Amino acid sequence: MTRVIVFLVLIITSTIEAQMEEKIKVKAAVDTFFEGFHKGDTTLMKSVMMNKVIIQTAYRNKEGKDILVNNELGKLINDIANRPDDQKWDERLLDYSIQVDGNMANAWTPYEFWFNDEFSHCGVNSFQLFKDGDQWKIIYLIDTRRKSTCNKN
Repeated sequence: MTRVIVFLVLIITSTIEAQMEEKIKVKAAVDTFFEGFHKGDTTLMKSVMMNKVIIQTAYRNKEGKDILVNNELGKLINDIANRPDDQKWDERLLDYSIQVDGNMANAWTPYEFWFNDEFSHCGVNSFQLFKDGDQWKIIYLIDTRRKSTCNKN
């Protein structure tokens, strides 16, 4: 009986450790994306993205209507690659909530966005990732944006 309990504890412990290791790798992919974003290094960003990433923004317009905008990956990459030197974009991730199931993961990251050291807006990023071989790659990114109620996620 003792051997069975020890065996079960070992299996549970190694499963939890493997899950934590994958969450760390997912977080590293998101961090790499933002490292490239902040440096203007689109090659670094693309290293953690699949070729056909879906990018969307959900927000409420001035009239109070909920809007969903589809963004083109090429435009995002171009905007970052050609950002003027006098512009500083600083997206500060406030937290990470990461779930993993096999080869799929989700990273939920509340953020504040600062433009040239001035607060611009806040919201949440939701990243969907796929494990491509041994590397986590972003396949979908949706964010929310608002200028008020930033402390209410």
